[in-house]
Amino acid sequence: MKKLGRFLGILAVAIALAVTLGALVPRPLLQAAVANPATARHILVLKNPIHTDIAIPVDDGVRQRFRFLVDAGIPADAAEVRYIVFGWGGRAFYLETPTWSELKAVPVMKALTSDASVMHVDIAGDIAEPHPDVAGFDVGEEHFTALLDFIAASFQQGPNGPIVVENAAYSGFDRFYEANGRFNALVGCNTWTAAALRTAGLRTGWWNPLPASLGLSMRLYN
Repeated sequence: MKKLGRFLGILAVAIALAVTLGALVPRPLLQAAVANPATARHILVLKNPIHTDIAIPVDDGVRQRFRFLVDAGIPADAAEVRYIVFGWGGRAFYLETPTWSELKAVPVMKALTSDASVMHVDIAGDIAEPHPDVAGFDVGEEHFTALLDFIAASFQQGPNGPIVVENAAYSGFDRFYEANGRFNALVGCNTWTAAALRTAGLRTGWWNPLPASLGLSMRLYN
């Protein structure tokens, strides 16, 4: 038992060190060019204790790029919609845990080991800033387009475009789609968000498995 306890202690220290270094070592190492305020797009990162999403400001071009959302029943073309919110995550955990009270062992185990992934898409009106769970960043037009490309490439494609997960939604305004990539404890929803933000010309930590570590690195390097 002493050996097991020592091993678990060493493992806990190693994980804590990896998370800390992952937040403090910037990626990329060098600062990218700062966006021109006159042409910048203001994107948002939304967080809860374990998950992050990216909120994309909508205009006619964004609505057209993601027209398939309207076809699936998401009213992204409604006049009051200001943002389309995208998140990537583990299929079992995302679909089977709409609230914390519904947390089950199997989705947690899949999230820690390996699971298929899904994209979750929602819409939002005005989002208040500043807010503890909202971080805003300005990105240039070229980087904004690259971010949209990254998000679009995360959707798994079928014969008719992105594949909707049938009978899976939290409300009448969101949908789940089959996604590319496998989900696990090392490559999860927050590392997807970090990769997307780097595509948009921002700097993150080298490895950000948690919203707290991602938020810290974003504050340090942007």
